[in-house]
Amino acid sequence: MSDLSMQGSTYDESQIQVLEGMEAVRKRPGMYIGPTDIQGLHTMVREVVDNSVDEVMAGRATTVEVIIRQDGSVTVRDDGQGIPVGIHPKMGVSTLQVVMTVLHAGGKFGGTGYKVSSGLHGVGVSAVNALSEYCRVDVYRGGRHHVQEYRCGVPQADVKDIGPTDKHGTETTFMPDATIIQTLDYNFRTLAQRFREMSYLNKGLRFRFVDERDDNELNFYFEGGIGSYVRHLNKDRATLHKNPFYVDRTADDVAVEISLQYTESYDTDSIYSFANNINNTDGGAHVTGFRNALTRVINSYARGKGLLKDNDSNLTGDDVREGLTAVISVKLRDPQFSSQTKEKLVSPIAATAVNTVFGDAWQMWLEENPADAKRIIEKCVSAARTRLAVQKVRETARKGALEGFSLPGKLADCSDNNPANCELFIVEGDSAGGSAKQGRDRRFQAILPLRGKILNVEKSRLDRMLSNNEVRSLITAIGGSIGDQFDVSKIRYHRVFLMSDADVDGSHIRTLLLTFFFRYMRPLITNGNLYIAQPPLYRVRSGKNERYVFSDAERDAFIATMTPSERNRVEIQRYKGLGEMNAEQLWDTTMNPGNRVILQVTMDDAVAAEETFTMLMGDLVPPRKRFIQTHAPEVKNLDI
Repeated sequence: MSDLSMQGSTYDESQIQVLEGMEAVRKRPGMYIGPTDIQGLHTMVREVVDNSVDEVMAGRATTVEVIIRQDGSVTVRDDGQGIPVGIHPKMGVSTLQVVMTVLHAGGKFGGTGYKVSSGLHGVGVSAVNALSEYCRVDVYRGGRHHVQEYRCGVPQADVKDIGPTDKHGTETTFMPDATIIQTLDYNFRTLAQRFREMSYLNKGLRFRFVDERDDNELNFYFEGGIGSYVRHLNKDRATLHKNPFYVDRTADDVAVEISLQYTESYDTDSIYSFANNINNTDGGAHVTGFRNALTRVINSYARGKGLLKDNDSNLTGDDVREGLTAVISVKLRDPQFSSQTKEKLVSPIAATAVNTVFGDAWQMWLEENPADAKRIIEKCVSAARTRLAVQKVRETARKGALEGFSLPGKLADCSDNNPANCELFIVEGDSAGGSAKQGRDRRFQAILPLRGKILNVEKSRLDRMLSNNEVRSLITAIGGSIGDQFDVSKIRYHRVFLMSDADVDGSHIRTLLLTFFFRYMRPLITNGNLYIAQPPLYRVRSGKNERYVFSDAERDAFIATMTPSERNRVEIQRYKGLGEMNAEQLWDTTMNPGNRVILQVTMDDAVAAEETFTMLMGDLVPPRKRFIQTHAPEVKNLDI
């Protein structure tokens, strides 16, 4: 039994604190916006923007404008109807004040204000207000201009009627409280991606995004809705049919909007699903309805047209989704999600509505586009043949390499058997591999040297990939299998490092490896197990004064700290390859956990990563050429 009572403290009724309203949000911000880093900062922006987009979904607005000011404040405007400003019948103060200062207050709880919305809990804008050093709301409604200002969520005065106006809508300006939010350094690209996405999901919405800090401006308007989104996602891919399939209908009071297009790629994960503009990263009922209808209709059409023979097995879901890019958007009242973070939609009505709407429209599209339909079926049948071939390879592999019974001979394994303690360094070539093997700590560090560049898996089917020796070595060394069967809990090392030379070949090898992990071991990235080692670029020495540095700027800064006499005797060695370092240098600079520099590979922006890998490693040359021409002026230290 603890003897806390002996420590002079008391625990009684007076120790129980009750936090209410704005005070609760400020004391426990993580409950309302998640982490208080840049993620929470962006959440604050999105919460206010979502309210304006809800006005668009309700048919009362067409334009949303977001401005990041020089001082870090943000202004969000829309041309909707404006937040009501009259006295709230229950609260006895202006409804605007209720919306901005009372948690769980809003027009989205079953009234007639919003049929559908992305906000469900009514804590969004009031939480933003509570976490803002300053906030001001201007409402243009019914020909009058009203305003109210707040500090840390507390109204500074009653709502004021400024006078007549011919505008309509709501304008919110807020300055996040720097004592709570850790950074005000907004990421323009990340926010722009979200705003672009919302413009696709609400066709006809005009979105203007301005960053006054860097004088950046983007305007989004997509009349084609998610049909334009699919075209954007496939802009760097070779497609099987020029025009995407598109349907926009309502069933069972659920608005269903779906667009899809088949490509020549072998990926099966390019399905993006949304419910009331919320990205459901884990899919859910609407995705289930879509997949069931897709498989059912394609099998029915293929058999009816003789493209599947009587003795052929039905095509599976994986077969019909190979090369498919699809966007699914549903809008419904009171959507149900599996968790507060809304990754998965669990409303059964969504599955039924999508199955019905998409199934009927997809059947009609195939009938009306027979040439495109034939190409799609042929790709699905080809995928089925490959699946059967891969099954045979896997059955053989269970008795051999892929199940870990035979680790690759080139692997220098570590002695510790606990994966949580172990690291695997994937290095380029025998020379670097030799230095790494000698310099490592054999207790917990393993080395896998690869010979040359691995196969470009972006252009290869799974069966061909599994026949490549270097790829097989990667799979067996890491463990956990690959693709849909990959199990991150079974990997042999909890830290996997890519360690390549600081030259063009090294960059190419690193890109090939990242492509492989992105396509076939993605949980390794999402779980935080994949890293990039950062060997130094230079060794700078003058007498006994020596330092390893990682950039030109760091080199110059170090030299600037030297006395004039030292500068006259400075020696600079540039490392083009890991093999140029001896074992001791490689340990000291790159492998020693006590002082190494590493980068963790993350999945912050899956769509952007998908586009980049497709553009860099895919079949189409023009997008890659444009990328090289655009970024060529930025290249330094090019090895030719």
